[in-house]
Parts: sequence; C-alpha cells; structure tokens
Amino acid sequence: MKTKQDENFPVASWLIATSLRRHINTFYLFARYADDIADSSNINPEEKLNKLKEVDKALLEKVDISEHNKYAVEHFISSMETGVSTEHARHLLQAFTMDVRKSRYRNWSELLNYCRFSAAPVGRYIIDLHNCDESAKKATDALCIALQILNHLQDCKKDYLELNRVYIPETFFKDKGARIEDLSNERTSNKLRNVFNSLLDKVDELILISNKAPNLISVLGLQLETAIIIVIAKTLSTKLRYRDPLAGYIRLNKFQYFQCIIKGLLFKMYKN
Repeated sequence: MKTKQDENFPVASWLIATSLRRHINTFYLFARYADDIADSSNINPEEKLNKLKEVDKALLEKVDISEHNKYAVEHFISSMETGVSTEHARHLLQAFTMDVRKSRYRNWSELLNYCRFSAAPVGRYIIDLHNCDESAKKATDALCIALQILNHLQDCKKDYLELNRVYIPETFFKDKGARIEDLSNERTSNKLRNVFNSLLDKVDELILISNKAPNLISVLGLQLETAIIIVIAKTLSTKLRYRDPLAGYIRLNKFQYFQCIIKGLLFKMYKN
C-alpha cells in the first residue's frame, strides 16, 4: 500500500490538532486501501467491483470486520465519533469504481467530473472535520483537483503501461497532434510536451482559485497546512514543466519540500 510518505502533500501533519489526526489517518488508510483495489493488476474487474461493494456496505452500517473491509469499518466508527458523514468516503468509492470501468477521458469536463469524486471529497472531509464554513470548499475542491491531476501527470507512463489507463483528456492529444501511445516512449516528444504544458496550464488555473482557501478556513493549523499544500502544488507544477515525467518519476526532494513549508507559512502571513 502507498503510504503517507509517498504523497505530494502532508497528511495529518503536526499543524493539525492531535485529537483530529487519528481520524484523518483512518480516512487516509481507507482511501489508500480502496484505491489499491481499483489499481491492482492482480485482481480482475468483476472481483474489484465486488470488493468495492463490500467496502461501501461497511461505510453504511455496522458490519463484522473482514479482510476486505477493515479500513472502511474503522472509518465508519470514526464517523460515529466525529459526526462527519461517510458520504465523502463513498464519493471516493464512486471514483474508484469508475477507475475499474473507465480507462479514457474524452475532454477536460469529463476529467473534472472524475476528480470531483476522486479528489475533492478529501478536502471536504477535512473541512467538515474541522467544522469550518462551507464557503471554503470551492477553493479546497480546486486545490485537491489540482493535486490529483499533478499526480496523474507524474504517473502517466506507469498508468498507461500497467493499467492501460489515461487520465489526460483525448482532446489534449488531438489538439497538439500527439498520440496516447507516445506515453510509452523513453522521452517526451515536443508534441507530447505541449500536451503536458496545456494540462499544467489548467492546473495552474485551479491553483489560482485555491489561493483563497487559507483565508476562508477558520482554524489556524488547517490554514497553515493548506497554505503549504498550495505552495507544494505550485512548485510541483513548475517542476513538471521542465522535467520529463516519461524519463523518471518527478517529485520534490526533502530540501524543496522544506522550502515549500517555509514559503507556505510566509504565504499565509502575507495573505493576512
């Protein structure tokens, strides 16, 4: 299973109240487990769907713990303690179910619709857990979707070769004269680079919307963590413009990550 250390963003960092961290970790472990089912190359599609249905059932009612629903049961118990609905988790399951059934996205609108289920619920859950105002959700939706698409670009070659799954919309390839098959190359061609840059232009628009999030969040620790994540998204978007995701996995090193933390804290101070 992918761990918190593999993510582009901090998960339940020290900025978050200790009493809430375990609930966020429970939500995260549920999401990672269900996502791993959808992404597994060792499970056939019908079995994946059956496992995801079992997970969904555990989010709706009290059930006995089994091998396949442990993390869902733990999140169900967490939701009873916090009063935060399991609907956010169930929306994620809709996206993971879509992953089993769908491998291509025709246009930007289709991709955005997918991300509204695969990414936005994470931010919405965190906002509700902190009992923050609903007004912050539009900005956190944009941030979560931007992070999701950046992850799609980081994994574009792996997703194509291992799962025959391509999140980059087909219209982006067509508009730039590139082919989906180009994702299997050792290096990014000029045409494919234009595809990536067009996608990153859209990501940067989302990040611009997300800049409003910190000042719409009423809890200081979450304000600061959100500001840091915004800077991480900006930095990763820039890095993906001049580094080749086909040549190797692109991520921030420890020094760059530390820089993002400092810039994020300063970003929040400046915004005030």
